[in-house]
Amino acid sequence: MSGGEGGALRFGVEVSDGGGAKSYEVTMGLQTHKGAPFNAADPVRCIEACFRFLLDREPKESIMSRFDVTVIRRYFPEFDAKLEGYM
Repeated sequence: MSGGEGGALRFGVEVSDGGGAKSYEVTMGLQTHKGAPFNAADPVRCIEACFRFLLDREPKESIMSRFDVTVIRRYFPEFDAKLEGYM
């Protein structure tokens, strides 16, 4: 994790399973982190929860290699309501 320009946190994430590994670059704005559904929880915990949520819905190969966490709700409208269960 590192601080990014423009008030965003950047995370390098690697997901591996029996089919290999895939790397991702994920950003989360500081304002996003403070608001729902994250509510300023530990940033690493937030990203881990996002990936558990995503991997329950699609294979790792279908997840974009680079994205901001705010795009998740665009593809999965239930994201905000369900994320707490992953935290």
